[in-house]
Amino acid sequence: MCVSPEVDIKPIGTVRKVSGGKSIIHLSEDLLDGLNSLRPGGFVDVLYWMHELSGRHRQVLQVHPQGNRNKPRQGVFSLRSPMRPNPIGVSRVEVVAIEGVRVTVKGLDAKEGSPVLDIKAASR
Repeated sequence: MCVSPEVDIKPIGTVRKVSGGKSIIHLSEDLLDGLNSLRPGGFVDVLYWMHELSGRHRQVLQVHPQGNRNKPRQGVFSLRSPMRPNPIGVSRVEVVAIEGVRVTVKGLDAKEGSPVLDIKAASR
C-alpha cells in the first residue's frame, strides 16, 4: 500500500471550552451545509488534533495505562493514550445545541483551541 505524501488534512473548526463539561465546536462558515440533519440529543464522534503534544511525546510508543506505574507498559496502539505518532483524538459526545456553525457538545475531552478534523455520526 502506498500513501501519498500529498495527504491534505485541513481542520474544519476549533474547540472552545465552556462551563458544565460543555464545549463549542466552531466550524468554518463554508461547512454549514454539513450540519444538515444533525440534531440535539444525538451522538457524534469528534476527531481532533492534540495540538499541545510535543514532538518528543509523539515518539513514545509504550506507556503505563492511565499513567499508573504499577501497571505494565503497553503499546500505544492498544490504548487510548494521548502519546502517539499522529496525535489524533476522538471523543463520542452528545450534541446539545446547534446555532449556525456553532455546535455545543457535552463530553469532549479536547483542550481549548484544539483543531477539529472531522465530525462523524456515532456508530451504533
